This record gives sequence, structure tokens and C-alpha cells, in this order.
Amino acid sequence: MQCSKLIEILEKLAPAACACDWDNVGLLVGRSKKEIKKVYIALDGDERAIEEAVEWGADLLLTHHPIIFKPLNRINDSDFIAERLIKLIQNDICCYAMHTNFDAAPGCMADAAAGILGLTQTEVLEIEGTVKTDTTEGFTETAYGIGKTGYLEQPVTVRELAGLVKERFGLPFVTIYGEQDIKESVTFVGISPGAGSSMIKPALKAGVEVLITGDIGHHSGTDAAANHMAVIDAGHYGLEYLFLDYMEDFLKKKAGEELEIYKADVRFPETFL
Repeated sequence: MQCSKLIEILEKLAPAACACDWDNVGLLVGRSKKEIKKVYIALDGDERAIEEAVEWGADLLLTHHPIIFKPLNRINDSDFIAERLIKLIQNDICCYAMHTNFDAAPGCMADAAAGILGLTQTEVLEIEGTVKTDTTEGFTETAYGIGKTGYLEQPVTVRELAGLVKERFGLPFVTIYGEQDIKESVTFVGISPGAGSSMIKPALKAGVEVLITGDIGHHSGTDAAANHMAVIDAGHYGLEYLFLDYMEDFLKKKAGEELEIYKADVRFPETFL
């Protein structure tokens, strides 16, 4: 399959137009006319992923986080990001990133995370716009954006919910802010995979009782608790590595006969003691 054809398939799932203005998504390295037979899926285009992609003979490295995020002034081996690009180009490996477009597009990251928790009556937490989606009734305008709100199957305490998050996402631990301030059971929650400090205000506005997200610092967490909303920090990687299974399943359904697919092992970047 030509790379440009695969990009068409990927952008039907998560249109580039759904990405935030500050983001860098799409084909970041390589030739759009390259024939793609082997796709390596990873959350990050780090050294280990690139080494494994090279060893496996991948034609395309599909990542969630963009390998190029900040502008580069030169491409040489004095910069570790540039050195990654050199290795990809030397081995004729394309690199395609699906970042905030995958976070925000209907049916993608936020919906998948809400589904893992079994949330019902889900709505977009912070709407960014609308996109045309193909349904059984034809094309319809569907809201897209960051995060989801929804209702738990039954009321639980904040600590019980934290245990459920830990279990469902296979996490070594989670951090809770505001548990002591919310002693009653909760049912209405928000979930926003990735870095979620910016989602605290939208979650408070939506009336969320608990926000499940990642990369919450001390001040953000305590400020949320002061406004009577608990926060469960499940880590940045902890809520986003579902990208690996999701994209493997998607590509097998859409192009399984034409592509070999390999996904990176689940490997938390932190060490837990």
C-alpha cells in the first residue's frame, strides 16, 4: 500500500483538522509515495522504538506523540531529535504522528478511555468543533474535542474509583487529589488522557465530580480539590498507551491483508519503587 493511501485511511479515522493549532501531526518524515508493507506502532518515536523499527524492517513508524514538536534549526548528530530523524531517513522509514487529532476525533482516544471505564451518556468535555462522520443514516455533524464526561455504572467512592482506574488501565499506581474533600459517592466523572491540567476548568464548569487524567502538579491538584472536585492522576503514559492496541486493531480491520503490523511493548517510562 502506498504511504499516501494509508494516510487517507488514518485521516478518515482522525482528521488532521481535529488537531490543536499548536500541534504537529501527519507525515513528519519520509516519502508519501513509498510502498508500505510493515507498520510499527509506538506511543513515542524514541530511540528504542526506532531501533526496533529498523531491526524489524519497518516501512512506517506510526506514533501518537510527534517526533518533531519544536522547530529544528539543523539536522545533525549533535541533537538527539535530529539524530533520530537521520536514522529514520537512512533506513527509508516514514514516520506518521496522530496526536491531538487522535485525542479529539470522535471514536478515538477519549471515547476509547471512557469505554474502558464503562461510562454511559458520554459527552465531549471541551468541544473544539464539529466534523462530518459516516453513520448508518448518512453523514452527520459530530462534535469533537478533548476529553469526555459520563456516568459510572454505579456510585462509588473516590478511592474505589481510583482502584477501578488502576485495574482497568493496568497501572502500577495512581495519585489522588481531594479524596478527603469528597466523602460521598460519585457518579459523574470526566476523563482526559494525557496532560490534563488545562482540563480542570472545563471539568469544573461541566460539574464533574472526579477528573481522571495525567500530569497533574501539586497546585493544579490542590486547586481542583479546593473547588470540591477530586482528581485521579493516572499518568500521561498510563491513559494513552491504549493507542497501541487501538491502532493495531484498526489497521488489521482496514488493511490487514496488505500490512504487517507490530506494536511496541507496554513500557512505562518511569521506574516505580
